[in-house]
Amino acid sequence: MYYAAACQTNFPAPAHRDEIADRVRRMGEIVEQTIIGYEPFFDVRLLVFPEFAHAVPVHDNPGKLLDTVAVALPNEHTDFYERLAKKYGCFIQTGTFLERDDDWPGVVFNTTLLIGPDGILSKYRKVNPWIPWEVHASPHDLPGYLDDPFPVVDTEIGRLGVAICYDWLFPETIRELAFRGAEVLIRVSAYMDPWGTQQPTDWWTLVNRTRALENTAYVVAANQGAEMHHYPPFSWPGGSMAVDYDGRILAQADPGPGEKVVVAPIDIETLRHERTRRRGHDTRAHYRAEVHDYARATRLAPAGAADLSIEAAGRRIAAAKKTLP
Repeated sequence: MYYAAACQTNFPAPAHRDEIADRVRRMGEIVEQTIIGYEPFFDVRLLVFPEFAHAVPVHDNPGKLLDTVAVALPNEHTDFYERLAKKYGCFIQTGTFLERDDDWPGVVFNTTLLIGPDGILSKYRKVNPWIPWEVHASPHDLPGYLDDPFPVVDTEIGRLGVAICYDWLFPETIRELAFRGAEVLIRVSAYMDPWGTQQPTDWWTLVNRTRALENTAYVVAANQGAEMHHYPPFSWPGGSMAVDYDGRILAQADPGPGEKVVVAPIDIETLRHERTRRRGHDTRAHYRAEVHDYARATRLAPAGAADLSIEAAGRRIAAAKKTLP
């Protein structure tokens, strides 16, 4: 058994990539403070940071993001995280970067890396951008995209899979990770009000608990705790949490902005035992794949790399609505 930490940040939106280093330095401090501070009590091995911890999509087209805040990966910031992970023997799920890639000119990805003691273990690019506002590309948008869109990494602390924020409103996306063997489902998120941690629309808690129980998996979910003046017009209410494989909340930060860290136990051996012994409520084993047609039909068409604007996303959404009953 080990402990996982969901770590909230509260940074102003950077105007330029030169500001990312200050955020990386602070997140490094949070890693060290958490591991050292909890050492007498808990063995913290996994630390998860929120979406947009390094940069925020404050522009309405990819070109502006590429000019100002997008970065190539890996870089000096991921090198820093690698040194930390090696020093402490921990695993860091980075907050997202806005990523540029020479193989995809003109395109921006919203990307998180899993970094362990041996270096970078996986790169995940958000499959379901929060359209129409987010102008990042999904791997689904790009013809000829060959990288695995759903990496699951087998590590000494379990099989880890990650998805980003809006991805979690698509059961299929998280189910894909579960059917690839993920035991700890990591959510890197910037989930804002009014769909955050408060009733009557507490989607954050509802969705995290549901994805855990329907996949018999732990969920470790880090949410932005950013105040509204940092990211107008949105405020991100935190509530970072960990949930066990039966949907029980193990730890959760109180709602509201601000830096916070919550830690919770992850018992991989017990999870594996329960997955093996249970015959009831094992929805992975009970899944009747052949009877479900809907995933075989195209709904939202891939955007391609040429036009990822807000206006183009609106047209694609309107076309997808016409395919619905």
